[in-house]
Formats: sequence, C-alpha cells, structure tokens
Amino acid sequence: MNFSTAVSTCLSKFATFSGRATRSEFWWFYLFTVLLGWGATIVGALVLDGGAFLGNLVSLIFLIPTFAAGSRRLHDIGRSGWWQLLVITVIGVLLLIFWFASDSEKAANKYGEYTP
Repeated sequence: MNFSTAVSTCLSKFATFSGRATRSEFWWFYLFTVLLGWGATIVGALVLDGGAFLGNLVSLIFLIPTFAAGSRRLHDIGRSGWWQLLVITVIGVLLLIFWFASDSEKAANKYGEYTP
C-alpha cells in the first residue's frame, strides 16, 4: 500500500475500530499524522506565534483516526485494540512499537480475513 492510499483508507475509516490494517497502511498513516503535526507547529510558530497550540490541535483532531488505525493494526497480528492502553507506560510504548512493526497473520483470525 502506498502513502496516498493508506492515508485515504485510514481517513475513510475515521472511527472504524473493527477489521484489519496492514503494516504499511498503519505506518504510512502514522507518518502522515506526524508530518502534519510538525507542519502545523511550524506554520503556527511563523504565522500565529503559537506553534505548539496549532500542532496540538492537529494532534487532537487526528487522535481518534490514529487509535482506530492502531486498533486495526493490532487486530492484524491477532491482538485486541485495547492493548493500545499500554501507551501510558514507558515499557508499553516499546512493546506497541514492536507489535506495530510485526508481520501480519497470514490467515484469517477472529478480526477478519487476511488481505495482502
């Protein structure tokens, strides 16, 4: 999946926490949100003299789609989306990064069919 397809897929599934998301879909969308947040911070700093506010606003807007994509990504490796709550711990962040980077289950699981 390429960058534009991943972004459009994740935005069309704005609050869909069911189903599966491939590794590339998740990481391309995550890159999009990070770049958008940085861009908003820079523009806010140059234009509004309050870059942190605009960057935080963009991050808040994309909070639900990011958690939805993360939930679908965890479903793709056979885990519940609730595991994202580990983000509140330092060790949990490392574990989530490992899981998000893991390869997909190559067969159907309880969250849906495998689509390469």
